Amino acid sequence: MAGGRLAPGVGGFWRWWGRALASWLPARVRALLELDGRRLLLRRQAGGLDVALERSGQARRLARLPGPVAETPEDPLQGLLPSAIAALPRWLVLPADAALRRPMVVPAAAAERLHDVLGFEIDRQTPFSAADVRHAARVTGRRPDGQLEAELVVVPRAVCDAAVAAVGGPAAGLAGVDLDDAAGDPLGINLLPPAVRHRRADPWARWNLALAALSLVALASAMWMVLDNRRDAADAFEQASRQRIAQAREASNQRRQVADHIEGMAYLASLRAARPTMVEVLDELSRRLPEHSFLEKLSVEEGRLLLIGQSTEASALVRELGESALWREPALAGALQPDPRSRRDRFTLAAELVVADDDAGPPASGGADAQRDP
Repeated sequence: MAGGRLAPGVGGFWRWWGRALASWLPARVRALLELDGRRLLLRRQAGGLDVALERSGQARRLARLPGPVAETPEDPLQGLLPSAIAALPRWLVLPADAALRRPMVVPAAAAERLHDVLGFEIDRQTPFSAADVRHAARVTGRRPDGQLEAELVVVPRAVCDAAVAAVGGPAAGLAGVDLDDAAGDPLGINLLPPAVRHRRADPWARWNLALAALSLVALASAMWMVLDNRRDAADAFEQASRQRIAQAREASNQRRQVADHIEGMAYLASLRAARPTMVEVLDELSRRLPEHSFLEKLSVEEGRLLLIGQSTEASALVRELGESALWREPALAGALQPDPRSRRDRFTLAAELVVADDDAGPPASGGADAQRDP
């Protein structure tokens, strides 16, 4: 793993997950999306410069530039290779004998800064000082106890700079310097300092930005639609609630009116039940009036009984009617007026009808009271 990172943290997991997903895609799709890790490998050979294309860990030789290419300031690969291939990242691969490699064992915590950690070991593990070399670090394995097996790769600064200068024009925009292992395959390290590495512009950056902007617009639109739908639903619920509230108020008013009507009817019924009925009053008068007496007018208003008539015994009416349980305090209103034709006295008598609540109750026997319900 280049740079000596054993996929630590979220970034390492993201890269591992992206490579795992890309491995499921067809080769042509990976090549179209530039997910196959393509790069140009430049190797200095006797009498020329070999150019190979590495894709998905497999290298294929493309061309050989003869002669001393260092004397050519222009880039010969631009006219030799297709533009898409020539624009790929270029890596100079040094021979295996150009570097000094030292295996080491470091704690797992050093994985995050393995390059810097092993940089402090250059003075002790190599005959060079840190200022005189280009170095890289890589993880080669993990022990059961959790420690990391790492390797320190050191190339003298003069050797590395001379190799880069010897490439000449093809070294323009060099992305890194790698090293061949014993089998002739790149180790996957980068000896070139980060400050001088050529970083290729991401061809998908604009597309990613456009897709991100489109995603944000789509998300904002979706959220706005959800909010608008919720607002419409809230308005509809409020409208329906208002109708139901109005119906509930109307039903409550009707129920109150019915209750008031029932209470009024019950009150009137209680008043009628508390006072004697007209039939009872007439029956009681027919029993209480003496002989040779008759009534010309009978009225009941607001609980008062008014009798107008003629009798030969008008003076005894108060005594006779006063014994009734249906009224009380009978009294003559005004003086008796003799009638010469009928030889009777005209009288006006008033009494107050008895309410059942105000009286202890009807007598045990007698007249119409004995026929009334208890």
